[in-house]
Amino acid sequence: MEKTDSPQKLYTQMRLWEFPDQYVVEPIDRPTGSILTITRANGSLNLTDEFPHCKPVRSPKIRTIFGVVGTLKLLTRSYILVITERECVGSYLGHPIFKVKSLKILPCDGSLHSSPTEQKKMETEFSVLLNAAERMHGLYFSYDINLTLSAQRLHNLGDESNALPLWRQVDPRFVWNNYMLEVLIDNQLDPYLLPVVQGSFQNFQAAIGRDIIDVTLIARRCTRRNGTRMWRRGADSDGYVANFVESEQIVNMNGFTASFVQVRGSIPLLWEQIVDLTYKPKYQIVKPEEAPRVVERHFLDLRKSYGSVISVDLVNERGGEGWLSQKYSNAMQNVTNDDIRYLHFDFHHICGHIHFERLSILYEQIEDFLKKNRYFLLNEKGEKVEEQHGIVRTNCIDCLDRTNVTQSMIGRKMLESQLQKMGVFSAGETISSHPNFDESFKVLWANHGDDISIQYSGTPALKGDFVRYGNRTIQGIVQDLWNAGARYYFNNFSDGTKQDAIDLLHGHYIISVSRDMTTPSQKGNLEAIASPSTALALALVGFFFALMSLRQVGFDIGSLFFSLVWAGLTVCILAFLRANGRIFCNRPRLHKPRC
Repeated sequence: MEKTDSPQKLYTQMRLWEFPDQYVVEPIDRPTGSILTITRANGSLNLTDEFPHCKPVRSPKIRTIFGVVGTLKLLTRSYILVITERECVGSYLGHPIFKVKSLKILPCDGSLHSSPTEQKKMETEFSVLLNAAERMHGLYFSYDINLTLSAQRLHNLGDESNALPLWRQVDPRFVWNNYMLEVLIDNQLDPYLLPVVQGSFQNFQAAIGRDIIDVTLIARRCTRRNGTRMWRRGADSDGYVANFVESEQIVNMNGFTASFVQVRGSIPLLWEQIVDLTYKPKYQIVKPEEAPRVVERHFLDLRKSYGSVISVDLVNERGGEGWLSQKYSNAMQNVTNDDIRYLHFDFHHICGHIHFERLSILYEQIEDFLKKNRYFLLNEKGEKVEEQHGIVRTNCIDCLDRTNVTQSMIGRKMLESQLQKMGVFSAGETISSHPNFDESFKVLWANHGDDISIQYSGTPALKGDFVRYGNRTIQGIVQDLWNAGARYYFNNFSDGTKQDAIDLLHGHYIISVSRDMTTPSQKGNLEAIASPSTALALALVGFFFALMSLRQVGFDIGSLFFSLVWAGLTVCILAFLRANGRIFCNRPRLHKPRC
């Protein structure tokens, strides 16, 4: 896993020239490197050994960039995405890891001016959606090492893979810009092909006695079913689930390297929860007859990638969650065997809202699995001492809050086992007996959970105070109430547009747009005027009527009559919003829900 000075080594710093007829990307770190030119008329890419002849301009705009993320071809324009700011956040197996601080989208005008009016209108809408890419959260990359693979997978691949260009080494599931790299790959632009991962990268160092312990926690988000909380639920027909995240906890100490991987992901059924202005929309299963096949495909894929699997289901036993969990449990009966297990643990019933220490009950139920399937460990000579043979798959409904609390508990137990194996901890010694180390570990997992939650729901994780401090706090409970309200707003009034932006970046719109370049189908009269702002206005009117109703209450018949009229109008407005909630929400336009 040492860095190789390959001729395919990526450029790390470039100078971007913006001329009227083309963009020119000139490597700075390797002056003899090939120069990339992008024609602004059609977005075509070319490599050249000499600086090209460009249309003269008095003072071309020049900026420093740190990577080319990829290209997008829409209706009439192509767009180039480049990294304009980066931050080194730590290292992965000795190689620097950078976080994207700023992205810039460069348009290639193409045939926009000569395009039909409807195409221009759609292109303008797409351009607005693309602006979301410049605000995308949690993007990481490395010029030297394959960030998409765990330490164990990298070690098992050996040195032969290092001779390949970095983009050929990656696990495509975790490459955020996989679709946007396609044109660069077709043009064989290997020195510019920079894989980017969305997720989280957290790290801390702490001293235990004379030993310096370095702990890193990486989240890798899968792009196969990427999206926002309410518009990407459950699985698709191929068994890929929403919010699937691989979390790898790595510890380095005195030449030893240990790693433990666990995953989270939505319940692998074809289910949805379409927003309709209610706080908790109804759960709906699509094509229930497909459930056994979808579950089987999902777990066969997990089995192939990770070995044995134990699926820990944290959802409620009763209510809508219980109904969904029961369908999941029934489907799992067809796939459970010696290598695939299913375990239901009603987190809220057992732990409530404050007694999260009762997760020890869950640990007792999975302890044998963890001890049998181990973790990855290299000794100070780089020799493999242990190997992880199985994975814990954890889910709740969102796979955010309860899931992160549970995964942090499992990560803590496994880190203690690893430190005991390395000789840092004695038998029975725990992280809690080292206050500074314990505090840093809690913050590590709390930040990890917040990053994943922001990317999926728009807010930090709930119950984060327990992960961060080890107990529930009044401030944490108040913050949870605020975040829950923010999630409601995002789900109903902004995530539809965000989902469109994500689908655009990942190419999920191409088939429908290329075949039908007309505007969306004509809507009915109500749907034509329905919008989040209309819903808000009606809600405010209803609130006004309610206040008027209270003010009109009196002892005479006339006042009582007006009070009933105002109250009736309030009820009618609320009933109207409730009955037509879906059409007043901000919904995706590029992807239609299955229900």
